[in-house]
Amino acid sequence: MSKLQQQPARGHQGSHRTQAVYLHIPFCTNKCFYCDFNSYVLKDQPVMDYLVALDREMELTVAINPPGQIKSIFVGGGTPTVLKPNEMEYFLKSIRKHFPDWADDIEFSMEANPGTTDLEKLTVMKEGGVNRLSFGVQAFQNDLLSGIGRIHNTDDVYRSLENARKAGFDNMSIDLMFGLPNQTVEMLDESITKALALDLPHYSIYSLKVEENTLFHTMYQKNQLPLPHEDDELQMYLLLMSRMKEAGYEQYEISNFAKPGLHSRHNMTYWLNEDYYGLGAGAHGYVGRQRHMNIKGVNAYVDGVEQGLPRLDVNPISKEEAMEDFLMVGLRVMKGISRTHFEEQFEEQLDEIFAKPLHKMVSAGLLEVTEDGYCLSEQGILFGNDVFGEFIGSITS
Repeated sequence: MSKLQQQPARGHQGSHRTQAVYLHIPFCTNKCFYCDFNSYVLKDQPVMDYLVALDREMELTVAINPPGQIKSIFVGGGTPTVLKPNEMEYFLKSIRKHFPDWADDIEFSMEANPGTTDLEKLTVMKEGGVNRLSFGVQAFQNDLLSGIGRIHNTDDVYRSLENARKAGFDNMSIDLMFGLPNQTVEMLDESITKALALDLPHYSIYSLKVEENTLFHTMYQKNQLPLPHEDDELQMYLLLMSRMKEAGYEQYEISNFAKPGLHSRHNMTYWLNEDYYGLGAGAHGYVGRQRHMNIKGVNAYVDGVEQGLPRLDVNPISKEEAMEDFLMVGLRVMKGISRTHFEEQFEEQLDEIFAKPLHKMVSAGLLEVTEDGYCLSEQGILFGNDVFGEFIGSITS
């Protein structure tokens, strides 16, 4: 699951009903060395009990906050495609039962790992309404893949994509990573070449972050993690931006590239600071300017649903926090933030509320003024975290 799918965006209050759904399947065949997501190795897990509990959480959720017409559904993990065909069928029927009103052009994405997607399972997914697949490929060098704990090899990637096309999928995305241990600029260049040869509509390309509670963090602390030099990592990012642009892909967000009109609509929900349901163990959700996080453990989540909504944490979000988040997440998108959109959400003037940090970032050459707001400059893209950091606490502290 990508970082942004895990991070809160503090939804806003509005008269319209929620139109986006995130569902979490926390099972994996194994744990990757860099992964700090809420995921558990599949062996001996009560999968069907979990899916029944998830069905119940959906039922409770829509009873309290009835949905609008659903425009996007995203199933992340874990690895949702470790579900067996019969489990997958049950799960997809649950979604359709509780969220029956789908937009004609709904985007229904599911994360998939190469090596866990045979034709039978993909056919069940297609028949259940899934119409977009996001494959976690990460690299096209088998040594690098085994070095980060992935179970698939490059042959699995080609076979999975071939199976997906046979099952009728044409809207597909792959994730790549850079800044991996022992990765060189040349290796990333080769991965991009092989990825582009697949001629897919969408690519997500993330830099490795060494997170706590991962094997990589332990190795890093012992000085046993051979990460690329910072200069090489910068070269990797510059390379991928120029290569994707040359190939006709629009960089519509810091880590995401798409053919015109084929960006991830679900992720835009987060970046536009809009409401979405978050369902499943450890899932985050934002509805009516209230943020929640669910109980993380599989058995604890199943038990929790028996008592009601399986909440670990619920936070009402102040208008000021929501405004800060609007800038923080919105500036990730290349076209930037809109004064009009800000005013619609908050009935306040963007330039008045954030006059000081906006002026500072424009003066530093990291933000540019657009027709209706602000966007990252070319330099700002490289120092995005510094820019976002300027707005955290700028009106709440």
